[in-house]
Amino acid sequence: MDADAKRRLEEGAELSPRFGADGLITCVTVDAGDGAVLMVAHMNAQALDATLKTGIVHYWSRSRAGLWRKGDTSGQTQTLVELRVDCDQDCVMALVRVGGDGGACHTGRRSCFYRRVARQGGGYALEPL
Repeated sequence: MDADAKRRLEEGAELSPRFGADGLITCVTVDAGDGAVLMVAHMNAQALDATLKTGIVHYWSRSRAGLWRKGDTSGQTQTLVELRVDCDQDCVMALVRVGGDGGACHTGRRSCFYRRVARQGGGYALEPL
């Protein structure tokens, strides 16, 4: 990428998401109220477009190989408050209001990040938060 193109990408006003070779872009999902990171998922162009058009967050499910509107099965809908893009437009952050029981994780928890890595003996283990 030449310097001018890089400057336009990083400083310009045009949304130019840089999807990976697999057609996906990482999406970090954050509670708009308290800033808690709820989950990390992926979007393809269709999911990003549907999110922006409907205001309901859509993802690309790698395990199901299909478009996934968050909340269709769990009731944990995510209403888009704001979408941000990182400096080189290869990652987005969705600030959301969560519906349903307020959770985001398929395990029923509020956040998918419910464990921490801790030293245990000569290795590492997971501990609940």
